[in-house]
Amino acid sequence: MFHWLEQRPFFFAVVLFLTISFAGIIEILPDFAKASQPTVGTKPYTTLELAGRQVYIKDSCNACHSQLIRPFKSETDRYGMYSLSGEYAYDRPFLWGSKRTGPDLQRVGNYRTTDWHENHMMDPESVVPGTVMPAYPHQFTNMADIATAYANANTQKAVFGVPYDQEGMPKLGSWEEAQAAALEEAKAVAADMKNQQVKDAVANGQVPEIVALIAYLNSLK
Repeated sequence: MFHWLEQRPFFFAVVLFLTISFAGIIEILPDFAKASQPTVGTKPYTTLELAGRQVYIKDSCNACHSQLIRPFKSETDRYGMYSLSGEYAYDRPFLWGSKRTGPDLQRVGNYRTTDWHENHMMDPESVVPGTVMPAYPHQFTNMADIATAYANANTQKAVFGVPYDQEGMPKLGSWEEAQAAALEEAKAVAADMKNQQVKDAVANGQVPEIVALIAYLNSLK
């Protein structure tokens, strides 16, 4: 049979195409089934957490930190439970990373506190002596883009079916409701911070980038 196909390039190409097509269909069909997309108890990001994720990407935190714990003892001993696919069900884009100048952050919310992140972003060496990480003081004065985060969440809900506004899931509601919810969440984060300028900004209805970023980092568990 193979010898016969080798002598007939056209039929060989047809058989090869059909074989590859069949394999491709088998590969992608499960992606269209809800049952193949476990969420492992995760919830979509809140509007404030999405705004913090935008800061995380904008300032290239993902260039030095991965968010993928591999199933090796050396990694689970250091970072905790290895990563499961369903944990990334609401990550767009995913931030797995392939390079670690700094540690993996997939479960950083389990072992770092709000005030630790505050000090780390303002003066990294004050909490990690010898670190090569730069300081990010602009995050304490720049305001987070809550409007874009809200639009992002609504897009994910409409296009990808992310279950916002369902029972037990984060609420989006109207833009005014989302603003109010983000500010309340920001106040809870700022209450654990020491920077008075940040506290005053939140008290006046603003959300500095550092507050949104910390909200996002605290959600990584």
